[in-house]
Amino acid sequence: MFKTSEVTSYEIASDNVLNHRLFFAYLEAAKYAKGNLFEVGCGTGKGIEVFSPLCESYTAIDKNTALLTHLGKKYPQYRFIDAFIPPFKGVADSSMDSLITLQVIEHIEDDHAFLKEIHRVLKAGAKAVIATPNKKMSLTRNPWHVREYTANELHDLLKKYFSKVDFGGVKGSEKVMEYHAQNRASVQKITRFDILNLQYRLPRQLLQIPYDLLNRLNRNQLMQNDNALVSSIKLEDFALSTNPEECLDLFAVVTK
Repeated sequence: MFKTSEVTSYEIASDNVLNHRLFFAYLEAAKYAKGNLFEVGCGTGKGIEVFSPLCESYTAIDKNTALLTHLGKKYPQYRFIDAFIPPFKGVADSSMDSLITLQVIEHIEDDHAFLKEIHRVLKAGAKAVIATPNKKMSLTRNPWHVREYTANELHDLLKKYFSKVDFGGVKGSEKVMEYHAQNRASVQKITRFDILNLQYRLPRQLLQIPYDLLNRLNRNQLMQNDNALVSSIKLEDFALSTNPEECLDLFAVVTK
């Protein structure tokens, strides 16, 4: 498996809840895929088979030479750009009919430059879908993220660059929120030992490997404690909400 940050696997049973949560956003974003589609941060390529049948051309950008080379060989009919973002190198102004970027903006150092680039490559009147975790619902600091956003923070940021912002989020069913509550309680058992608040004081890069290890152990433990709950959660347990405050992820559709 190619390594990207925060990798989840459909082969790991304890990732079931997160996999469905993330894939739900792909299916909702696909409703806006059309024409020349640009996926910003394609990762391991989950979105290719979801989005590409719905558009005339598919272009993706990410920074992972081995992965992008692999995807280019697997899908020679599509264009893959290997580059740090922003900027979106090699993508012309006003050339895209739609743009999708899921769980990416929280990794970007200069989010203002990132949004300016999204605006630059979209045609007039074209839409972009942007999804990112809801900071209010985060269980602890995620050291893979440069920052996270509250609903108001992201909404205000998007309004600076786009003429229209339709704003909501991905919410979970009662089963999902029960899992979330169990997850929170489990994480708190770990973070209670961080009496010096090092998770926020240390450089995030130093915390990435410990975070990954503890996160994996925690998901496995949650499955062992309540396997019936973890395995029972499906795509149908997620829905879009117009009240982003209650949501696990923020989900915005912006118009140039």
